[in-house]
Amino acid sequence: MSAQTFWFMGTGKFAALCLEGLTRRGVNLSRIITGLPTRSGRNNRENPSPVEEAATALGLSVTRTGKLTENPELLHDFESAPPALIFVIDFGQIIREPLLSCLCLNIHPSLLPEYRGAAPIQRALLDGHTHTGVTVFKLVRAMDAGPVVAQERVEIGPDDNASDLYTRLAEVGCGLAADALKNPEGLTFTPQDDSRATFAPKLEKEEFALSFTMSAEKFTNTVRALDMSGGAYVMVRGRRVKVWRAGVCEGVKAKTPGQVLDCSGRLIVSCGEGSVELSEVQSEGKNRVSSLDWARGLRLKTGSSL
Repeated sequence: MSAQTFWFMGTGKFAALCLEGLTRRGVNLSRIITGLPTRSGRNNRENPSPVEEAATALGLSVTRTGKLTENPELLHDFESAPPALIFVIDFGQIIREPLLSCLCLNIHPSLLPEYRGAAPIQRALLDGHTHTGVTVFKLVRAMDAGPVVAQERVEIGPDDNASDLYTRLAEVGCGLAADALKNPEGLTFTPQDDSRATFAPKLEKEEFALSFTMSAEKFTNTVRALDMSGGAYVMVRGRRVKVWRAGVCEGVKAKTPGQVLDCSGRLIVSCGEGSVELSEVQSEGKNRVSSLDWARGLRLKTGSSL
């Protein structure tokens, strides 16, 4: 592996985890390319991408880029000394020629052709799946439709949230990719069955809103799915309350949606179907706290309505 060089193109959180995992496994990434920083706050503060932050922590330099088609220097470097392979992971741009003429591999956190698209981990959790997986595949023009190099199923535990799966799937995917690169000339490519394809579109803002009229299972799955995306929220007494940890409460009979069924040793609230135990919440403008501390602040008691 040391005789060959590879480029890495990525921007988001999953890409940052993969950069760390590939580097730890000795993959020689000669160039790391990432998106431009975002800006926020009163002082228009510059926020490097998660990949740039990970690269800096690893002591690696990065190339920042806007649209690839508007970066002639980068394209010139590619044509002058093309790498053996390019990893393109969570990059946020469509890869076109001439870069696509190189072997481009992606690590995608689903069992392709299931959950092609921007939010495969979140969609698997929202749908209540008990397993997912990770796929290493060759990039083609169509989204997430290229032939598969390697794939592995990963179980989803009842308490796993998106951040748990991001870490686990990146680790498994990097292992698959590193193993494949031990014999890059011997890679085999298995076409995907497009008839089985499902899609994972980006999250919409209305999907972050919780309601106690939901089933307890849907309420909990939404909380688990959105913990890395800003958090799901429920309206309580006219204010947004983010719910960071919650679980289906078995064996507790549901009553009117939003009714507090217990707030002594734990906070249990009735849903449209079943009941949910809230563990960690965050009121607007406040820090995260245990649900019991929050309940005490609101002076909730059994029978209260949220």
